[in-house]
Formats: sequence, C-alpha cells, structure tokens
Amino acid sequence: MKIGIVNDMRMMREILRRIIDASPDNEVLWMANDGREAIENCRRELPDLILMDLIMPVMDGVESTRQIMAATPCQILVVTASVGSNSSKVYEAMSCGALDATKTPIGLGNNDKAVQMLLSKIENIGKLAAMPAPTKKAPKSLAGGRGQKENRPSLLAIGASTGGPKAIASILSQLKAGFPAAVAVIQHIDQEFASGLAQWLNTQTPLDVKIAQSGDHPIPGKVWLAGSNDHLIIDADGRFRYTPHPVDTAYRPSVDAFFESLVPIRPQKLTAVLLTGMGPDGASGMLSLRRAGYHTIAQDEATCVVYGMPQAAAQMNAASEILPLPEIPTALNKLWKNRNTA
Repeated sequence: MKIGIVNDMRMMREILRRIIDASPDNEVLWMANDGREAIENCRRELPDLILMDLIMPVMDGVESTRQIMAATPCQILVVTASVGSNSSKVYEAMSCGALDATKTPIGLGNNDKAVQMLLSKIENIGKLAAMPAPTKKAPKSLAGGRGQKENRPSLLAIGASTGGPKAIASILSQLKAGFPAAVAVIQHIDQEFASGLAQWLNTQTPLDVKIAQSGDHPIPGKVWLAGSNDHLIIDADGRFRYTPHPVDTAYRPSVDAFFESLVPIRPQKLTAVLLTGMGPDGASGMLSLRRAGYHTIAQDEATCVVYGMPQAAAQMNAASEILPLPEIPTALNKLWKNRNTA
C-alpha cells in the first residue's frame, strides 16, 4: 500500500518511515507535519492509507480526519503516543472515519510490540480493502430451540466499525433508563481502547455501559460492549463468551460472529442494527437473523461515514428496514414499546 505519514515530530516521522520502508508490501508516498498539510497532500496524491497523529499544531488529527473523509476519502489509522491521555480524541477520530488506533512505536526493532501491532493493523486494513463485494445468499438451515426458554435473553444487538462510536452514542443517548432489553455492542476496536470507549459511552447515555465479561448474563437496561480481540458470542446458556474462532477474519471482534451465535439460541425478542463501517462484516449474520424471523435495521447511505457494512446488508436483502441514523432510536423505542413477540 501507498502510505501517508502525518506527525509533527520529525523523529517520529522518521521512525514510521523506516518501519514502512522495511515492509516489502508498503511504501511511503508522502509525509506531513500537521493535519492541514495532510489535507493538501491528499488533494495532490491520495494514499491508500494515512497514519494520522492526534495532537499537532495548526490542525489536529481529528479535524484533519473529518476534512479528508469529506473531500478525499481514504483509509486512516490513528498512530499516536498520546492514546491514554487523549482517549476521547481517539473516539472522535474514529467517529469521523478513522478505522482504528495504535500507539506510535518508539523504536525500530522487530521485537518491539508497538512495531508489530502497527504492521499487523496495516496488514488487516489491506485485507479489508481487498475484500470482494458480497453476494446474495441462499436461505440457511436454522437450528432452533437449542437454548432453554429461561436462558433465552431479549436483546438489542448493534454492530459498527468506521464512524461507529458517534453513531452508537447517538442511539444510546435516546434509549431511556429501564430499556426492556439488554444491549450488546460490537464495535471494531482494539481491546486496548475498549475500556476507554465504554467509559466514554457511559457519558453519552442514561444506560449503564460495561465491558462484557465471559460468563456475564445479559440484563435488560444495561449495555455490554465487546472488549477483546477475540469474538464476543452468546452461548447455549444465554451468557456472554469470547472465542478466537473464526481465526481467519480480519474483523476482530466480528459482528457476524456475534449475530450468528444468536440464531441457535433463539432469543425471546431481538432487534439487530448494523451501522456505518468499512467492509461487509455483519451482513451475513444479519441475513441469518432476518431469516429466523427477527427485525433487522441497517443505517442508510446518506448518514454513514463509510457505507460498507450497511450497504452489504442492503445488497443481501438482510435488512427489514433501512433508516437514517436519527430515525433509528425512534424506531427502536417504538419496536420495544409495542412488541410482544420477536
């Protein structure tokens, strides 16, 4: 991939350049000192991927990400030394269109954890970009009734990726305390940042948001966020579990893995929502849920930061409804107020 590097520190730009140059599949297209220079560079030469710092003079990484995604969209990975002290800016950047975030490596050694994490994320982003468009699937054979009735939870399941934090927050902010279902959120984000995202979402909603732990039972009125690089699922006993399978997917945690785990346990009530994000993750699982008789909602193109995941669901006819983001909370409140069946 052709990569742009944005960082106001010369030493950091040089470290990133050397890491990229040592990778046979990638090359540095240009380097920028700040967010505004990055915007200008994108107008001249659009890279396949931008490594974007957060805290910079002239224009920071959040605003630069917002303007680049509006004018010359491309893949953006936040690479910053200030993740811990500026976690809210990480989620702002992801809401504007950044795919993920990782720490800036401080050395060049192949054994350096931050170097390996950076190269791994670049590789995964390359895989996502190369994925083919989805095709419509034939009906699946559904295994019903595996879970005992008392273990079958009532769930609102939400999947999101690029642009997801802000979209998720806009929905959760309009769900009232005492919402009659447990809310499970699968957001593509590294486990290092999941706890901070849960804390940030807690400031956006009257519902209690926490990281799902293996063995937790979904409780109505609470929000459970996937918090591992493994996949969150619900098992036959109706409890949250983490699994490494499928191991070959670039999406971690996977929305498809969670949606598909719901089919055999047959939740008492369920609504599945697929929000803005790159790639097709979640579409196949949503199709399985719709075929099982559950209500499914995909975000519309006009309100998505990246119209990838919801588009895949629409192309596969997996969505019962396609709605603008501002209308989704209204639809959910209506569905869960009036609905007595799945």
